[in-house]
Amino acid sequence: MQKRWVVKDAPDAAKVQNLANSLNMGPTLAGILCQRGICTFDEAKAFFRPSLDNLHDPFLLKDMDKAVDRLVEALHRQERILIYGDYDVDGTTSVALVYGFLQTYFEGRIDYYIPDRYSEGYGISFQGIDWAQENGYSLIISLDCGVKSIDKIAYANTKGIDFIICDHHLPDDELPQAVAVLDAKRADCPYPYKELAGCGVGFKFMQAFCQQQGFDEEPLFQLLDLVVVSIAADIVPITGENRILAYHGLQRLNTGVLRPGLQALKELAELRSELDITQIVFGFAPRINAAGRMGDAKRSVAMLLAKTKEEAFDKVQKINVSNSERRGHDTSITKEALQMIEDDDFLRSARSTVLFKETWHKGVVGIVASRCIEKYYRPTIILTESNGKATGSARSVHGFDVHQAILACSDLLDQFGGHMYAAGLTLPVENVPAFRERFEQIVTDTILEEQLVPMVEIDMPLELYQIRPGFFNILKQMEPFGPGNMAPVFMSTCVYDTGSARVVGDAHLKLRLTQDGETFFDAIAFGMAEYYPRIQKGIPFDVCYCIEENVFRGNVTLQLRIKDIRFAE
Repeated sequence: MQKRWVVKDAPDAAKVQNLANSLNMGPTLAGILCQRGICTFDEAKAFFRPSLDNLHDPFLLKDMDKAVDRLVEALHRQERILIYGDYDVDGTTSVALVYGFLQTYFEGRIDYYIPDRYSEGYGISFQGIDWAQENGYSLIISLDCGVKSIDKIAYANTKGIDFIICDHHLPDDELPQAVAVLDAKRADCPYPYKELAGCGVGFKFMQAFCQQQGFDEEPLFQLLDLVVVSIAADIVPITGENRILAYHGLQRLNTGVLRPGLQALKELAELRSELDITQIVFGFAPRINAAGRMGDAKRSVAMLLAKTKEEAFDKVQKINVSNSERRGHDTSITKEALQMIEDDDFLRSARSTVLFKETWHKGVVGIVASRCIEKYYRPTIILTESNGKATGSARSVHGFDVHQAILACSDLLDQFGGHMYAAGLTLPVENVPAFRERFEQIVTDTILEEQLVPMVEIDMPLELYQIRPGFFNILKQMEPFGPGNMAPVFMSTCVYDTGSARVVGDAHLKLRLTQDGETFFDAIAFGMAEYYPRIQKGIPFDVCYCIEENVFRGNVTLQLRIKDIRFAE
């Protein structure tokens, strides 16, 4: 698929030079920092050395005082507390963190609950509230869900059950009548950082609880391994407070003693090197998610809370069976969905994709939507039938707000929620044709032509001779990389292969590149075997790439991971 190369605007030259001088670094690296809003020595110090001392006061979150007071009241009155979370990675890590931390104070009077994806659906459920009442719980702490559950919270109030909602999704104008609604995206919330994951909100709640009660926060900081897993898996920006939490969470994963559940996941996924955000996203997240996609997400919480290696490996093995089953559904449904598009003249030329089939597995429709975007780059919604309704997931393309597009169709829906790039929705089956037509019209009217072409955003042009170990060492200190702080992408022009180009694994290219005949770098280009004939002939081309370490037989070398190749026409 042809991509659009977009080079970021050059930052202010004076700011770049001042920063380069103050940090004793070259202008290229200083320029990358300035592009990311880091233009002074103090800003660079905070960026390169994230400190837990710079976390915001948790009581800046609206309703935090109410939430802590209610939790303390439950502690003193020896009430039973239920920790209620969503079935995805953010939800299950949130539950593991809050339940695991509060066990010390509510031993024997606390439990956790994850709704069933199929019988209860997303978020707070009437079934869950009934279960809480039947089992004597008078306080529910919801994590990564609840901010839109107005009717469910009203129902809980009639049952004498209080709710503390910890969420990070965009709320409606009306909030649920809970004891407290902790969500930085509330219009009336003064909290300075708005992009916490659900687990991050749960962490701030526990931090406020510690501060008000005078408890040592160190045991809480030991749970940052769960927070970084949630940040990575939920694809929230790794900026500001999230960067601090992710940085220290990764330190705990890589320098501390791994909790047995994560150690088991690491070994199962064969992650042998130092863990980073990418490895969490592709190694941990699919397996943690698989339990909820294919069965009971409580298994993931139990795995994360496992006390021994033996217990953890037993639970991880069972979760891995679910992950294998998930991959099978993912592959077959994706193939079927792509064929549906290919066979339909309208769908092939449309600006959006909305597909519905009653028998598709609900647990993988979000993955299938992402797979479809890889071939047909446009906003995509995949729906299946569950409990008599059409339900599914939406995924978007760079720069297009799919949540707003779905909002414009809200009169056709029963419920929906999510973010700019990912959302979930439920609607009557009979409304699917009207929804498909409306959604297509909204996308057609609002999407820009350029948003229908995949984009590679390039930080800086670079000559290959500039890549040196010292240069890379500074790049590495810019980690953790992720949304809002992506690994820098460079562009080098008129490079050529030294004659070692070869196709590996049928679809990938292994290269050895040079510009000047004196500086050489190994490079890997995934899915770009189509370029092999021209490269083999020695034709020069332009590349955009990230720089990474390649570990082979104990040797560590620098390698270019190519994101795209472009020949001069």
